[in-house]
Amino acid sequence: MAGGKLSARQKMINLMYLVFIAMMAMNMSKEVLSAFGLMEAKFSDANVVTTDMNTKLLANLETKAEEKPAEFATAANKAKQISTASDDFYKYLETLKVGLLKDGKYSIDSETGKLPFEAMDKTDILDEKWFTGDRLTKKGDEVMAKIEGYKSKVKEIIGDDVKYTKAIENFEKRFSTAKVKNKDGKSVDWLDYHFKGFPAIASYTKLTAMQNDVKVTEANMFNVFLGNTLDEAVSLKNYTAIVIADKSAFFAGEKFQGKVVLGKYANVTPTGLSISGSSVDLEKAIDSTGAARLDFNVGSVGEHEIDGKFTFLEDGKPLDIPIKGNYVVVPRPNSATISADKMNVVYRGVTNPMTISFAGVPDNKVSASGAGLKKGSGMGKYNMVPTSGREVTINVTATLDDGSKVSDKAVFRIKDIPKPTGMIAGKSSAKLPRNNVEIGKIQAVLEDFDFDLPLTVTGFKIKVPGQPSVTCSGNRLNGAAKAALRKAKRGAGIQIFDIKSRSNGPIIKPATPIVIELSN
Repeated sequence: MAGGKLSARQKMINLMYLVFIAMMAMNMSKEVLSAFGLMEAKFSDANVVTTDMNTKLLANLETKAEEKPAEFATAANKAKQISTASDDFYKYLETLKVGLLKDGKYSIDSETGKLPFEAMDKTDILDEKWFTGDRLTKKGDEVMAKIEGYKSKVKEIIGDDVKYTKAIENFEKRFSTAKVKNKDGKSVDWLDYHFKGFPAIASYTKLTAMQNDVKVTEANMFNVFLGNTLDEAVSLKNYTAIVIADKSAFFAGEKFQGKVVLGKYANVTPTGLSISGSSVDLEKAIDSTGAARLDFNVGSVGEHEIDGKFTFLEDGKPLDIPIKGNYVVVPRPNSATISADKMNVVYRGVTNPMTISFAGVPDNKVSASGAGLKKGSGMGKYNMVPTSGREVTINVTATLDDGSKVSDKAVFRIKDIPKPTGMIAGKSSAKLPRNNVEIGKIQAVLEDFDFDLPLTVTGFKIKVPGQPSVTCSGNRLNGAAKAALRKAKRGAGIQIFDIKSRSNGPIIKPATPIVIELSN
C-alpha cells in the first residue's frame, strides 16, 4: 500500500484506511470487553439471589434439626460448617477482585453503579502479581492454596457417607484445578490457563463466576442435606451383600474362610450380622475396610449355601440387607496335574515350557524339581531344558492349609531334535530353472516341529551329473558350483546333500538332500 512513488493525495487516502482499520479493531475490543462486563453483572445478580436462597435453606435445616434432631441434627451441623467455609472463601475471592480494581486504578461509576468495562483492558495486573516466568509468585501460590484449602475443608465436612458421594463428585468437577490443554495441545497449569494474559475485566468476571460456584456448592449441599435432590443421594438399599471366599473350593474338614462385603464399596459400620440364624460378634468379624470376616466349618464334600443378613443404620432406622452365597467343598488332592505345554515328550537342548500345579492348592505352596527344570514367570509355569539321558523325572510337592504335604511325580521321555529338511525356494524337490538354482538360498527347516528354533546353513555339497561334487560354504552356490551347473543339460537331476546347519542351542543333524530337475 505504501510502496512506490505515490501522490500526496494517494498517501492521504492510504493513511485514512490505516486509521479506519485501527478504529475497527478498537471497537471490536470494546465490544468484547463490554460482553465480559455484562457477564460479570449477571453473575453478581445471581450471587445475590443465591445467597438469599441459601440463607432460607440453612434456616429450614436448623428448624428441622430442632423438630427432628435424630434425622436432621447432623445434617444441620454439616450445613453450618459448609456455610462458614464457603463464606470465608467467598470473602477471599472478593479481596482479589478489590485488589484488581485498586491495582488497575479502576472505580465503579457512582451514577450507573457499573464498572468501566471498556477501559479494563490491561493484561499485566495479575500477570505481574501472580506469575513470574513459568512459575507462580507467592501470591499465585496463595491463590492456589486457598482454592485447594476450600476443597479439602468441604470434603472433610461431608466425610465418607455414601449418601453424599454424587454431591462430592460434582463439587470436584466444579472446582477442578487439573492442568488444561491450550489451543496448541500443550498442558498448562490451571491458574495460568484461566488468568494469564487476560484483560482485567475478564479476570474480574472469572473471579465473580468462582464466587457463583461457591454459592451453587452451598445450595447443592443444603438441598442434599434436606433430601430435596434424591438423585444425588445413594441409598444403601441399592447395594447387594456379596460373599467373597478366600478360595473357590475347600477340602473336606477345613474351615470356610472369606468375607461378606457390599456390592458397591461403602465404609459403613453395620449394627448386626447373622449367618444361618446365628449372630456374629461384630468386634471380631469387622476388619479395617468394613468387611465382615466369616469363620466356620465347611462340612462335607459338595455345594453349600450361605444365608444370613447384614443390618445397617440409615436415617436413624435399621436396614436389613440379605446375604446370599454359596461355596463348593472338594476332596483333598492326592495327585498332581503335570503337562507339557507342547507335547508329551521333552526335547533335548531346547526350552520346553511346562505347567505344573496341584488341584485346589495355590501356586506359592507348590514346588517342583527335576534335572534341567526351572521356575518360569506366571502361575504354575516352568521351563525344562533336558541334557543327558533318555528320561527325566519331575517331582512335585504341595503344602496344604493345615500344614500337611502331598507329593507326586511324572516321567517324561527325552528326544533329540529331529533331522531338518533341506529346501530351496521353499521345496525339498522341485523342477526349477537353472538361474533359480544359481541364485537360490539353501535352507534347513524343522518341519512339524512345535518349537521356534531357527537354523542357519553353514555348508553343503552339490552334485551335477557328469561333474565331480562341489563343496560350498554358507547357504549359496560358489563359483565352482555355478560353473558345474552351467554344464548340466536340460532335465538333469541335481542333488544338494550333506547340508549342515547350526542353531543357537543344540547340535543339529545334517538336513535331508534336495533333488532338483533343471527345467531349461
